[in-house]
Amino acid sequence: MALARSTIFRFAALVFLLQLAGAGVLLGTVRLLTHHQITAEAEARTDELRRALIDDYRRGGMRALSDGVRQSLLPARAQGSVLLLVDGGKQVLAGNLAEWPPSLIAADAPATLELFRTGRDESERIYASAVPLSDGARLLVGHVVESELRFTLILEEAMIGGVAVAVALAAFAAWSAARLIHRRLASTVDTARAVAAGDLARRVPVDHSEDVFDALGVTINQMLDRIDALMTELKIATDGLAHDLRSPLTRLRSTLERALEACESDDARASVARAIDEGDRLLAMLDTALRISRAEAGLGREQFVAIDLAGMVEDLVEVYGPLAEDNGFEIVADIAGPVPARVHRELLGQALANLIDNAMKYGAGRIVVSARSEGRDVIVAVTDQGPGIAEAQRAEALRRFGRLDAARSKAGAGLGLALAAAVAHLHGGRLELGDNAPGLRVVLRFHADERGGAA
Repeated sequence: MALARSTIFRFAALVFLLQLAGAGVLLGTVRLLTHHQITAEAEARTDELRRALIDDYRRGGMRALSDGVRQSLLPARAQGSVLLLVDGGKQVLAGNLAEWPPSLIAADAPATLELFRTGRDESERIYASAVPLSDGARLLVGHVVESELRFTLILEEAMIGGVAVAVALAAFAAWSAARLIHRRLASTVDTARAVAAGDLARRVPVDHSEDVFDALGVTINQMLDRIDALMTELKIATDGLAHDLRSPLTRLRSTLERALEACESDDARASVARAIDEGDRLLAMLDTALRISRAEAGLGREQFVAIDLAGMVEDLVEVYGPLAEDNGFEIVADIAGPVPARVHRELLGQALANLIDNAMKYGAGRIVVSARSEGRDVIVAVTDQGPGIAEAQRAEALRRFGRLDAARSKAGAGLGLALAAAVAHLHGGRLELGDNAPGLRVVLRFHADERGGAA
C-alpha cells in the first residue's frame, strides 16, 4: 500500500500506462485501417462486377446473365472473382461454386464466407453479396480476400509482437523516468534531513541546468542561507539576552542578601527572603526558557557525547530517592541492561529531572524511571500513579508556560514538559504523554545516535 501511495511509483505507472495506451491505439488504428481497406477494395470490385452482370440481365435476361457469368470467370478476367447463378429451384446455372451457401441470404448484407471454389481443394475466405432476381433466381457476386486476410493475420501477429516490445520499452521508460526523478530529488531530501539533524551548513547540489530541479535546489539553498542567518542572529540574541538579564538579576540577589543581613525585624527578613526566592525562581525560569529556545533551534548538538543512559537513570533515581521518600513517593529504576546513546548529557539530565520533579508535584504512588533500547531508538520513560493528564489537555501541557493548574496553586512555571519536548526535538525525537492506567506516562523517544552511529 505504501508503494501505491508513492508519487514516484504513480508517475512511473502513469508513464507506463500512457506509453502502453499509445502503442495500443497506434496498433489498433493500423489494424482497423487495414481491415477497412481490404473490405473497401473487395466491395468496389464486387459492385463493379455486379453492375456489369445486372446490365447483362436487363438486356438479355437469364441467358445473357449466364453468358456474362461464364465470360467473367474466364481465366483472363476472373482475377479472384466468385460468381454463382442459381434458378428458383437452387439449380446451378453458371458460376465457380458447387452450390449456394446456406448462410448467404439474398438481399442480406454482404458477408465474408469461407467457401470452396470449383476445382480447388482448400477453402477460401470470400467477400460475397447476393442479388435476388425474378422467378426466385439468385446471383452471388464475390471476391476472394484470402490472401489479404492472411496478410492481415501476419500483420496482427507482428502487432502483438510489437505490443510486447512496446510493453517492455514502456516499463523501461517508466523505470528510467522514476529513477531520474528519484536521483534528482534524493540529494534534496538528504540535504533536508541533514539540516533537520543540525547540519546547517549542508546545501543542495545544483548543476546550473536551469530546469525545475535546479531551480528547486537554488531556492532551497537560498532558504537555508536565510535560516542559517536567522539561527546565527538568534544565538547571538539569546546569548546576549542571557548575559544582559543574568547580570542585573545576580546583582539584585546579592543586594537582597546584604539587605537580609541588615534587616532587624523578623517581618522585614521574611519579606527580603521571599524576594530572594522569587529572584532565584526568575533566574531559573530565564535559564530554562533560554535552554528551550536553543534546543528548539537545534543549538547544542556539538556537545553530544556517548553515554550509558542506564547509568544516568540509576544516578537520577539515587539522587531523587531521599527527596521522594520524604514526600511520600517511591521511586525506582527499571533498567534491563546498558542503553548506549549519544546525547546532550546536561540537557537530557535536566529534562529527566524535570519529569521526575513533575511526577512528585502532580503524581502519586510509585514513580518508575526506565530506559531501554528499541532498534535504533532509545526510550526513556517516567511514570507515576497520580491523576494523569486528560488526552484533550496534553497539547496544552507541552506548550511553553502551559499550566493545567489554572489557580496556579502549585509552584512551577509550566516549562518542565516544554523543556523535555525541546530536548527530544534536539535529539531528533519526540516527547509523548500517555496513560499509565492510572497515572501519567511520559516517554522521551529518540535515535540512539542522532549523528549516525551507536555509542
